[in-house]
Amino acid sequence: MGDHFEKGQHALLNEGEENEMEIFGYRSQACRKALCLAGSIFSFGILSLVFYWRPAWHVWANCVPCSLQEADVVLLKTTDEFQTYSRKKVMWIYLSALSSTFGLTPDHPLITDEEYIINRAIRKPELKVRCIKVQKIRYVWNNLEGQFQKIGSLEDWLSSAKIHLKFGSGLTTEEQEIRRLICGPNTIDVEVTPIWKLLIKEVLNPFYIFQLFSVCLWFSEDYKEYAFAIIIMSVISIALTVYDLREQSVKLHHLVESHNSITVSVCGRRAGVQELESRFLVPGDLLILTGNKVQMPCDAILIDGSCVVDEGMLTGESIPVTKTPLPLMDSCVPWKTQSEADYKRHVLFCGTEVIQAKGAGSGPVRAVVLQTGFNTAKGDLVRSILYPKPMNFKLYRDAIRFLLCLVGIATIGMIYTLCVYVLSGEAPEEVVKKALDVITIAVPPALPAALTTGIIYAQRRLKKRGIFCISPQRINVCGQVNLVCFDKTGTLTKDGLDLWGVLPCDKNGFQEVHSFASGKVLPWGPLSAAMASCHSLVVLDETIQGDPLDLKMFEATNWEMAMPGDDFHIKGVPAYAMIVKPCKAASQVSVEGIAVLHQFPFSSSLQRMTVIVQEIGGDQLVFMKGAPERVASFCQPETVPTSFISDLQIYTTQGFRVIALAYKKLETDHHTTLTREKVESDLIFLGLLILENRLKNETKPVLEELISAQIKTVMITGDNLQTAITVARKSGMVSESQKVILIEANETMGSSSASISWKLVEEKKQIAYGNQDNFINIREEVSDNGREGSYHFALSGKSFHVISQHFSSLLPKILINGTIFARMSPGQKSSLVEEFQKLDYFVGMCGDGANDCGALKMAHVGISLSEQEASVASPFTSKTPNIECVPHLINESEWCLPQAGALQTCRKTDLPASVGLCHFQHSSQPGHAYCGIHPDSEAALVFHGGAQCLHSEK
Repeated sequence: MGDHFEKGQHALLNEGEENEMEIFGYRSQACRKALCLAGSIFSFGILSLVFYWRPAWHVWANCVPCSLQEADVVLLKTTDEFQTYSRKKVMWIYLSALSSTFGLTPDHPLITDEEYIINRAIRKPELKVRCIKVQKIRYVWNNLEGQFQKIGSLEDWLSSAKIHLKFGSGLTTEEQEIRRLICGPNTIDVEVTPIWKLLIKEVLNPFYIFQLFSVCLWFSEDYKEYAFAIIIMSVISIALTVYDLREQSVKLHHLVESHNSITVSVCGRRAGVQELESRFLVPGDLLILTGNKVQMPCDAILIDGSCVVDEGMLTGESIPVTKTPLPLMDSCVPWKTQSEADYKRHVLFCGTEVIQAKGAGSGPVRAVVLQTGFNTAKGDLVRSILYPKPMNFKLYRDAIRFLLCLVGIATIGMIYTLCVYVLSGEAPEEVVKKALDVITIAVPPALPAALTTGIIYAQRRLKKRGIFCISPQRINVCGQVNLVCFDKTGTLTKDGLDLWGVLPCDKNGFQEVHSFASGKVLPWGPLSAAMASCHSLVVLDETIQGDPLDLKMFEATNWEMAMPGDDFHIKGVPAYAMIVKPCKAASQVSVEGIAVLHQFPFSSSLQRMTVIVQEIGGDQLVFMKGAPERVASFCQPETVPTSFISDLQIYTTQGFRVIALAYKKLETDHHTTLTREKVESDLIFLGLLILENRLKNETKPVLEELISAQIKTVMITGDNLQTAITVARKSGMVSESQKVILIEANETMGSSSASISWKLVEEKKQIAYGNQDNFINIREEVSDNGREGSYHFALSGKSFHVISQHFSSLLPKILINGTIFARMSPGQKSSLVEEFQKLDYFVGMCGDGANDCGALKMAHVGISLSEQEASVASPFTSKTPNIECVPHLINESEWCLPQAGALQTCRKTDLPASVGLCHFQHSSQPGHAYCGIHPDSEAALVFHGGAQCLHSEK
């Protein structure tokens, strides 16, 4: 059958994406269908069951291979390690179903943009479209390129100029109708699965079919008591499973049903503004956003005005996020490429709430529909629940191998029984019964019921502890977790930040720290003006809301926020501008207030935010706030104190969170024509804002418990590297006797080469290596005093990226002892989890939802500490926002935690062979392990206290 399968034409669906699949074309044959029907009848339905379990066999038996263009059935195979098959029928969409023919000839493009995929998908002159539906997403056949392509979103190749030009005035009624027919409705419709369907699907499980066979055999042998016991256990198990699945289906239905009944304002090219239900939206429609508290029914690109959005559904944090319009650039570069990693700051995502919409001048807020239905951000989250990515868990692989071994033993026993009873002259029916009985004895029929019942009871016990699970099969895997990754802020440390002080600077360097503990207000100047205006806070329901860091910073200035027209009118200030002004408790200020004219929002990839402000009656200024290293790089070198690095390290080593501030005067009044690169240049460094972030009370005991159980703990954070190291020490993730080795990797400017260096954080010793070296030599720098502790690697997201690109052979060896990963972007967090999984680690990820959703989905066991809708991306959600849930989950699984101290001086050596680890030998010195291969070689990386050895690959 495999050879038969390979003859079919195939292509890739969703190439390069997480859900990439191979697609094969087949054509049905009547004679083959008839033979398969006859086979099912004569086998009493067994053949149909086999086809149900193996959809690929169903296709191979009923169809013949053909090109995708001629296929009426396609076979999909995932490109991951599981290679799962699924069967889909090719459907036709007829444009004759439209209410009007538009008076166009079949040779004329039916959509204004001739390059749009719908034009390429329409088969002429019949005016029909071939399509398939895979996991709720519709794909149409592109006649020009000869492949199935996703429909339901704007083309990625569109430039920002084309989006403004083509969609700035909306679509025509005819275009809307065609897109509505081909793209489908803008709904995230999750049906409540009927109980009979759930029941049939559960009963048709191979284990329960085997149970049915066993029970029938036992009744024929008058073995009723045990048969009844198995029936009762199976019925209870099936009932509990069906109830649990039904409950989840109802919850998911209620979660998304409100999305499909929203009224929106849409501007048509000729029809003007009209009200319609959100299910009629199509990609390219022009939305008019008015009022506040608006639920987004689709993904849309903001092209005019600004919005404040609550993205709690996506990020897990109900912190208002400011969205800015897509800039109009005269370029053919795709709009996502132009905006690089920050394109999301122009997108209003489905499921989020627009809590404030402000038009530019007197115009309305306008947005172009980007994606509809299950293509949207919310639709993707729902699909991740409906179609979870399979995990290749060793537990299940071993369980299958165990059952196969039992089947093999049972087969031998059956053959032996046949021989014995035939030779003894027993009746044929008795011989058959006794032979089959051997199989039911060797393979336990109660196994699936016992496993299911155990998982359900474990799930209920977790629920009592406030831990909710949307993927019950993951519970068994929790006990196999041998590495847990933790986000820092909000997970290991408290959410709230306390403003500790400000470290101003002038031409002579840093001044004395200004402490806020005494309640003393910071004197007026550029530094206090930056604190008052460089933030993303908004006024909602007469309350200032936003990021906790911004809120603490602004409150320390004793200023207040207002909007123009609230109590005074300011000449020359746009109506949409935010105003900050000193209140009575503020120190003596020389300005009436500050108007924020433009904002470049903070992004985790850029690590900074910038605002352009207008002093009322004064100059236009630029203020920047962000990571100290990034902000300093945009400042004039002579304004950055010479002691910047050393002073920064003093505060970060104490665990403080440090933010830098900078500013400059704007020479031109036409700020709208300036690019971000022009605005963020030649700044004057103002000083450092120092905030304190304390550990949660539960953090240290839980980490100590995990470490004592020989479970590796790792910190992944977007915060400063030195702060992360300090938190790791305070939390016990790194003990006082252990050394931290900072690994730094940099790409050489103007070339494809890179260099890597290391240094002991405490001793600040450093050795650099070029990209030709594939080992790190620490031996020569280790002092005798450090032999009693092991080593932990720490590196930044930038270094992680460079090592992944240029030192791929070294990366696995670094990860074995990697503990602290700082300045990590959301994408890098996901990549790091995946790299750990490649080393055969069973990875748990615990985060509060903010920037952690990708990593939570990627991990074997994802635990969200957020009760927002973002938790649907994670298999587990803890109602209690601390990491106490981690040991509870591990203990609840069928695997027990290893006893502390079970491992001796050297860690276990059954780590992945692909890492190139040495086996350890104990030396005569206590607590000292060395590499059994090349122990004296300079290429050996020798660790003390039982850590791993890294050696060069010969």
